Amino acid sequence: MSDQKKTSAAAASSTFAPGAKSALWLLLAINLFNWIDRQVLAAVVPNIREEFFAPGAEPGPFVQGLLNFFGSFLGGHPENAMIGLLAMAFMVTYMISAPIFGALNMKRWWIIAFGVILWSLASGASGLAMGFGVLLLTRCFVGIGEAAYGPIAPAMLSDIFPVNVRGKIMAFFYLAIPIGAALGFVLGGLVAAKLGWQWAFYLVVPPGIILGIWCLFMKEPTRGGADNLVQQSKQKMKLKDYMAILKIPSFRFDTFGMAAMTFAMGGISFWIPSYIHEYRGVPDLAQVNLIFGGILVVAGIGGTIFGGWIADRMRERFSGSYFIVSAAAMLVGFPLWIAALYVPFPYAWGLIFGACFCLFVSTGPSNTILANVTHPMVRASAFALNILIIHALGDVISPMIIGAVADATGGNMNTAFLVVSAFILLAGVLWLWGARYLGADTAKVAAASGSPEDR
Repeated sequence: MSDQKKTSAAAASSTFAPGAKSALWLLLAINLFNWIDRQVLAAVVPNIREEFFAPGAEPGPFVQGLLNFFGSFLGGHPENAMIGLLAMAFMVTYMISAPIFGALNMKRWWIIAFGVILWSLASGASGLAMGFGVLLLTRCFVGIGEAAYGPIAPAMLSDIFPVNVRGKIMAFFYLAIPIGAALGFVLGGLVAAKLGWQWAFYLVVPPGIILGIWCLFMKEPTRGGADNLVQQSKQKMKLKDYMAILKIPSFRFDTFGMAAMTFAMGGISFWIPSYIHEYRGVPDLAQVNLIFGGILVVAGIGGTIFGGWIADRMRERFSGSYFIVSAAAMLVGFPLWIAALYVPFPYAWGLIFGACFCLFVSTGPSNTILANVTHPMVRASAFALNILIIHALGDVISPMIIGAVADATGGNMNTAFLVVSAFILLAGVLWLWGARYLGADTAKVAAASGSPEDR
């Protein structure tokens, strides 16, 4: 590319579309409450176990049938597997609904508004649940609501911000994961200790409704606008279109790497407050949630920003930089996490911090890969397909697997965590393997959309 073309491309990319920053801040705020709602449940797992599975509790026919089913091969006390079923119910509905919402050809801000309001009301209903079966149902509706947001938000950001800053924007957007997750742990633990576990769910309702209403007044971004795409209509997705996305090597390796990491970290993050409190013997559950929440904030923000920054910087020298950074982070984080399972507290907190930092490094780069290797017209559907795969192979099953292994081994959570931790290493290997394809796949999208690759 000539110097003149590079200069004009850089100038074009430095001026964002009107409303770009306000859209970014709104989507970031929604993502924050998205992750608060997810992790509030994990913060109150011991409270829910005591509420619904204490001696003398009457579970009802449906729940008793589930207890009998799990108990038939896990022993007489399958409560951990039942608790893991709550996470599974959320993830199943989330991953199934995401492709449906991602393929809708209507105003995307309206879809997001529907999703945010639905999941906020469903979270409040979780606190009202008088039985475990009802709680299971409310988590399903939380999953449907979040599916209306998950695939659309990053695709909209990709329509607004060009490829040369997309890594930084994605990293900034996904800062909501560590901050929101940390707030979910901290607020869930503190509120449950002071007001009861139900109030941890009630308090997330008003902010979600306000954010959902705000979405109704936002201007719809042009599909493919940041990629200089002339075509504006979005064709209805067919099975062959999804298969075409899966044929993109970078998409495939990135997605299966994300699935491996999601399997490990989805299960571990759901159980970690209960693990540290009950299995490792740290007595104060509220304090455990507070410390772990603080670790998530600091390590998550630091790791996410570092990952987006270093991957963008390396892009000029290494075409596979987003893969390389993600892979390196997993290969460093894996031994840190394994050590944390055996080093006594309080020293283990330092290892947990290091492992969390490494694991969050991949957040921005791995999602940027998805945006950069898929055509703008199918980008939301590509994110939806990614969501379906990574959760179907990842945290749909891993929380219940951890609970089931713990039940089957007499409550040995270390064994259960070791089973899933190996997938962190697998994610690093898959991402390292995919690095060779990224440059060519990104160039194909740039050529198809009529925009210069380096713009």
